[in-house]
Amino acid sequence: MANLRDGKDYDSLYAAAECRAKSDWLVGMNASRALAIASGSANNSIGRVQTPTLAMVCARFKENRSFVSTPYWQLHLTLKRQDAHRMFIHAEEFKDKGTAEAAYKQITSDSLAAITRVERKKTLQQSPLLYDLTALQKDCNVHYDLTADKTLSIAQALYEKKLISYPRTGSRHIPGDVMRHIPSLLEKAAVLPEFREYGQSFDFSSLNTRSVDDTKVTDHHALIITGIVPEGLSGAESTVYTLIAGRMLESFSPPCEKELLVMECTCEGMEFRSRSSSIVRPGWRGVFARKEDREKDEPERDHGTAEFAEGEAVPVMGHGLAQKKTLPRPLYTEATLLAAMETCGKNITDEQAKEAVRDLGIGTPATRAAIITTLIKRDYIARSGKSIIPTEKGMYIHEAVKGMRVADVELTGSWEKALSQIEGHTLDTETFMKSIRDYTRKATGEILRLDFPAMQEKAFTCPKCKTGRIILRSKVARCDRDGCGLLVFRRVLNKELTDSHLEQLFSSGSTKLIKGFKGKKGVPFDAAVTFDAEYNPVFSFPKTENGKRK
Repeated sequence: MANLRDGKDYDSLYAAAECRAKSDWLVGMNASRALAIASGSANNSIGRVQTPTLAMVCARFKENRSFVSTPYWQLHLTLKRQDAHRMFIHAEEFKDKGTAEAAYKQITSDSLAAITRVERKKTLQQSPLLYDLTALQKDCNVHYDLTADKTLSIAQALYEKKLISYPRTGSRHIPGDVMRHIPSLLEKAAVLPEFREYGQSFDFSSLNTRSVDDTKVTDHHALIITGIVPEGLSGAESTVYTLIAGRMLESFSPPCEKELLVMECTCEGMEFRSRSSSIVRPGWRGVFARKEDREKDEPERDHGTAEFAEGEAVPVMGHGLAQKKTLPRPLYTEATLLAAMETCGKNITDEQAKEAVRDLGIGTPATRAAIITTLIKRDYIARSGKSIIPTEKGMYIHEAVKGMRVADVELTGSWEKALSQIEGHTLDTETFMKSIRDYTRKATGEILRLDFPAMQEKAFTCPKCKTGRIILRSKVARCDRDGCGLLVFRRVLNKELTDSHLEQLFSSGSTKLIKGFKGKKGVPFDAAVTFDAEYNPVFSFPKTENGKRK
């Protein structure tokens, strides 16, 4: 009891949470109503975080689709030593085919390559920090195709089973007092079947402590296991638990030691370069030993293992000219969208740089998955394979507000920083709320001044009375004719019917197969939604090959 802190020490957390709720309410309520008036449609909404997130998805989609690929040519040559060889790439890319072919013809079977530089460099790649929720969601999406919302649900279940610490955390560090328990927790992680081999060589007496920093712990520390032996876990729960335990082993493991080798040569007056990287001591990378982890952050590598000495003249074994083309930035996946929300859309790959702008992100680790889910439910964005793309409706809203304050990603990011300052007692609540009220007035004024045609909504004639018109609302779809009574709730057995689903239902009488309904006992099933003879919505189940319903 003597170590308990005064409750007043946490008043700032309450103040920040209250300001967040009030600002979301003020912006969402007023901006959404303004958009309804300006667009002539009530089935639209705008939010302090959701609209900037939609803006990022739409902007990336437009950039990707409008990208014009341009060809370029890359010249390479191959040098051989006994049974080994190494490829060298021309120092510059050729933008013109004629120039590239002329350079190619300069090299013949009699050409010699003079080795001008051989440089070896040892580098250390530090272990990753412990997971916060966003980092866990990104890895689960990349490695196991789990959505952010699904990952949060699984992590919450593991927390309720007392297997992991509080999952809705934005910190990737732990305080010194928690560090005292880490060695015993690592011992339990190391005996898990997935890490048993790595655990045999793990040095528990010399732990990497870069994840230990009291000053960087927020209201909750990073995700760690509790040491309770997991029993009876589902496949998905076991996957997420193993990922968290493995990240602990990674974080407290030594750095990965690599050797970078750069070799340069000249041939027929042209400069060529070969770069390669090899792991000397895997360190933390030995935990999962993923191929993609070994390559994603290393320099462009050329094929081959042959080595040569500086000043050596080597006959050219072969050479070639490859045509390539520039590629657009890829569409967002759920993992990359979470990363963009974390850094206000900045294309940052360096972990330290990401840490420096974390407080400029939009949303919080606990809310980002919900924002993505909300945008999907409102039919603003959709999943296409692993990619996240805007719908026609989402693109329409974006085009209407893209130049306004309500879609400004960095402005929203600055508010998140301000909220963290309220938590840290460096900003008072009234100053923040005044800025929100001023912003709300300006944003709603901008929206109300919009002059654009009403959104091209689909008009559905009521299939029941044949005269009424179907009105789509946020929670229901109903016929506007008095006495008809046709009503369809959007939420059905844990599933939200989108505008696209309702369009299918009212235009053709049935939706396509919808996955993820949950029965009364929590058992998931797939079905289409259709109408019975009385125009009540019912399920239609797919048939098996023998004609029976599943």
